[in-house]
Amino acid sequence: MSTALVDAPTTGGPAVAGARSPLRWAPLAVTLLFTAGALIATGTPVLDILKYALYTLGAVLVPGTLVYRAVRPTVHSLVDDLAMGIAVGLVLEIAGWAVFVGLGVPGLLWLWPLAVVVPFVAVPRLRRHWWVRGYTPVPIGWAWVVAAAAVFFVGYLALAFLRVNPILPAGEDDRQYLDLAYQLSLAGEAAHRFPPDLPQVSGEPLTYHWFGHMHMAVVGLIGHIDLTVVSLRLAVPGLSLASVLLTAVIGWRVSGKPYAGAAAAVLMWVIGEVSFSNPLTQPFGTQVRFAVWHGMSLTYSWVFLLALIGVVAVLLERARATGLYVLAFLFMLASTGAKASSLPVALAALGMVWLALLVAKRRIPWPVTVLIALGLAAQLIATAVLFRFRTYGLALDPLSNLAVFWDGPADRPLWKHLLIVGGVVLGFLVNMQIRGLAAGPLLTRKPREWEPVVWFLLGGALAGPALYLAFSTVNAQYFARAGFTFLVLAAGWGYAIALENARLTRRALVALASGSALLALALLAAQVRFASPDQGTHPYSPVLPILKWSAGLALIGALGAGAWFVGRRFAPALRGRGVLVALTFVMLAGAHHLPMDVYQTLKAPQGGPYFTAPLPRSRVDAARWVRAHSDPGDIVATNAHCLYPPAAGQDVSNCDARVFWLSGYAGRSVLVEGWGFAPRPTGPYGEFWDLERLRANDAAFLSPTADGLRDLRTRYKVRYLVVDRRSGTESPTLASLADKRYDNGQLAVYEIRR
Repeated sequence: MSTALVDAPTTGGPAVAGARSPLRWAPLAVTLLFTAGALIATGTPVLDILKYALYTLGAVLVPGTLVYRAVRPTVHSLVDDLAMGIAVGLVLEIAGWAVFVGLGVPGLLWLWPLAVVVPFVAVPRLRRHWWVRGYTPVPIGWAWVVAAAAVFFVGYLALAFLRVNPILPAGEDDRQYLDLAYQLSLAGEAAHRFPPDLPQVSGEPLTYHWFGHMHMAVVGLIGHIDLTVVSLRLAVPGLSLASVLLTAVIGWRVSGKPYAGAAAAVLMWVIGEVSFSNPLTQPFGTQVRFAVWHGMSLTYSWVFLLALIGVVAVLLERARATGLYVLAFLFMLASTGAKASSLPVALAALGMVWLALLVAKRRIPWPVTVLIALGLAAQLIATAVLFRFRTYGLALDPLSNLAVFWDGPADRPLWKHLLIVGGVVLGFLVNMQIRGLAAGPLLTRKPREWEPVVWFLLGGALAGPALYLAFSTVNAQYFARAGFTFLVLAAGWGYAIALENARLTRRALVALASGSALLALALLAAQVRFASPDQGTHPYSPVLPILKWSAGLALIGALGAGAWFVGRRFAPALRGRGVLVALTFVMLAGAHHLPMDVYQTLKAPQGGPYFTAPLPRSRVDAARWVRAHSDPGDIVATNAHCLYPPAAGQDVSNCDARVFWLSGYAGRSVLVEGWGFAPRPTGPYGEFWDLERLRANDAAFLSPTADGLRDLRTRYKVRYLVVDRRSGTESPTLASLADKRYDNGQLAVYEIRR
């Protein structure tokens, strides 16, 4: 690997034009103003936006940047310091939260940044990190491309997520995507308990990757912002912007080519999956569409995974940068606590580097060995402490995630079965992995000439889908998503090489950009006009739209390639640029995907086109009354356990126990709410494991007695009973045994007497 990885010089020419002009801040200003406008347009209070900005600056960016400057071996660029500073600040935030919440003083959490700021003010040797000189100028074109990707994605979030999920419901017919209340409940739990429990079942350990929800709690505690605003407005756009920036910065750092990072940011945050259905289907999952907001822990984890890739890349070149080993270990811990699927992919990538260096140099690569040891230690700590060795149903079952598409009758002819299997595999590769073809120019050299970081990116890109194919359940998709992070960095690098080899003039570059935009619009128009719902009856039917769309594009591409081959005889300017144009065409095959998601969301204004649950205003009002009139340690009981309560006489075994609104909007632990997401092998329709607790809970509403209520208060620490009359009316006796404190007709809140 060249020293460009560490120093990445960028000098002279139009690439850095205006580097000292005030206009160099214009891309950042446009991005922030657009984001603020999108938040305001979707009902976010302006004061909360300002509080969030101050929190980000004072509690994340400043302490994180100071620490990063103290441990990095060389100066790169200001944007590198700030992007990595965000990642480091979020790591330090975890420790600050654990200390202050663990000591029972969450209200003092705003003091934690002083543990960094004060030493950097008081210690003379550390003061130099407040002001740094010798930065590599940031190419203005790079800045505008990254800003455009960020603005595009924030616009997507505004239309596909923020607009259809109000901070608070407006009426009784409102609906919300199912998982959002669950995420809110985890943030509420983390705001006052270390370690957090499962808020839907008080006292049940939360063996889950909950660091992202802890982050939301910290934002609320330090910024004094309502958690509904943090969860449904600020956290996802904020973390997405950080991830877009880190994608571009790490792509630049690992390759030494600024526009490799810009291309990686576009490939990850603008271009989507290849498909051709309306509404969109996702047989193999998605990378950012829907995934970034339905489970914000994924977006949070990308910050640490990208930062880890950047640190490892430097260590593969400068093994003696001791401070970076500490930073790598912290990113490993944070990454696995944010999303359990990230670190296994990174470890597999390190394993490929280790093997490649062992073969090439015929000696043990000790720096990589140390990194692998640190990764295994972080994985063991997370598995034992956070997850308590639970797997959430993940089991080794090779190809099971694809086999569901080629299942068929036992008498199916072999040739037909092999054809279907091949089609499914091809559909998977085209749908999720085709953007990796842009890495081709990077891999044209002989493997023995590849730098260690190339092996690292290739290892992660292969490990992600390999682990997805090796394990069962839909959760295995997150391995593929982690691997995709490596893939886009390699693809961006390869695309930058193709761009350099093409030696485009400014006019040719404008033509390429304009043609790309027109092609993307044409693909979107074709999808809207001609795509239809997936109505097939075969298991492989969801894959057919992908194959048909790909075949059509392949035909167009072949015709275009033929025309290009003929045309370059008459137009010498076309020579040497065919590879770049072909790669651009392939990369744009999924350019319609995110706009198409917006299109289908516009037709489903209540929570979007995904699985939504009823969230009437009366429920939220009652829950927020409980929050305002209780202490964080108070336990609440409710009769609402089923998403759709069974009618009288109906079998309760069909209860869909994914009910989270009370714990979410009250921010309090519930004795038994919905257990569908509990870290136990029950599932949404499984039986609750503690029948004694459930019977005691339900008896308080159906057949209350003084002794029973007293037992709830003394044994389970229950203070309030929340009656949801949609799930069943309370016994008339309850009013004589407990004090009614709130009633809005649909819900009532009783306080158990002491």
